[in-house]
Amino acid sequence: MATPRRHTEPPPRLAPLPQAADATPRPGDPQGGTLESPGSAPRLLAPADAHAAALAHALSAAARGYAVIPLTRTKLPAVRSPHRGHPGSPPCRGACGRPGHGVHDATTDPLGIRRLFAAAPWATGYGIACGLPPHHLIGIDLDTKNGADSLTALRFIAEAHRFPLPPTVTVLTPSGGRHLWLTGPPSPPAPRVPNSVGRLAPGIDIRGAGGYLVGPGSVTVHGRYVLAPCMPEHPAPAPRGLLTLVTSPTAPARPDTPQAVPPQPAGALVRFVRSSPAGQRNARLFWAACRAHECGLGPELSARLLAAARDTGLSEQEALATLASAARR
Repeated sequence: MATPRRHTEPPPRLAPLPQAADATPRPGDPQGGTLESPGSAPRLLAPADAHAAALAHALSAAARGYAVIPLTRTKLPAVRSPHRGHPGSPPCRGACGRPGHGVHDATTDPLGIRRLFAAAPWATGYGIACGLPPHHLIGIDLDTKNGADSLTALRFIAEAHRFPLPPTVTVLTPSGGRHLWLTGPPSPPAPRVPNSVGRLAPGIDIRGAGGYLVGPGSVTVHGRYVLAPCMPEHPAPAPRGLLTLVTSPTAPARPDTPQAVPPQPAGALVRFVRSSPAGQRNARLFWAACRAHECGLGPELSARLLAAARDTGLSEQEALATLASAARR
């Protein structure tokens, strides 16, 4: 379809998603359903049942103003491109009027959603498009792969840049990670929020304009996405300091003197390194050292970062090599 259709008046609250008709609620499952808690293997559903449940969840999300598309069990757009084998230049983003253009198909129109799901009977989940009105959704994807402690990293970034992390809609992923939903200002006039992977810290990805989040209630090969309990029912506004970080086209400008940088970020960087779990010690040290150099504090913080890295069990030789790599960068 050429132009996504969207509701102009979002409902007032993010209510719990409906259960599929065949779902049996269990204690501890915040959404009910036929699957285990996040991180556990899903109980098998018939393909038709999983498809019907995904459609029900997608329609519920669309009723609250979120534009959606069907997804496969591997979290990819489920409707196949009509241009397979004949890619255009520039690529078509739905101007041809046919479905199969990924996030560009996203819509809140119930009939349009049913048509998309009818074109992809293998769909078992749905994606929520980011950056679209009325919510202008921004997703913070906090991953736990390879031992990443992305939630702690985000907290240290917030402390270093002096912005709060408001309670907001949180979706728990099957791998043990989480998605934080925030609302942003319209773009334009505000800067467009781009998608990024690991730019803020290892394990922190940003989903902005042109991206999508896997919606709660979706079933993937790894399990089911569910809303975290006891969290707000609608997204909180993104803090201004966070918006500055995720929209900046380049690294923060280096100040003329180290004294221009307040001391709080330095302590946050040292604590960030000292709390590194096994498997993330080098990555955290490198990231912290890079931030220190960007702030003009590289030489001043090297000894403290080295000591913090040694406290985690990293050898002095490894730590010095990592600090040298950060300095060269």
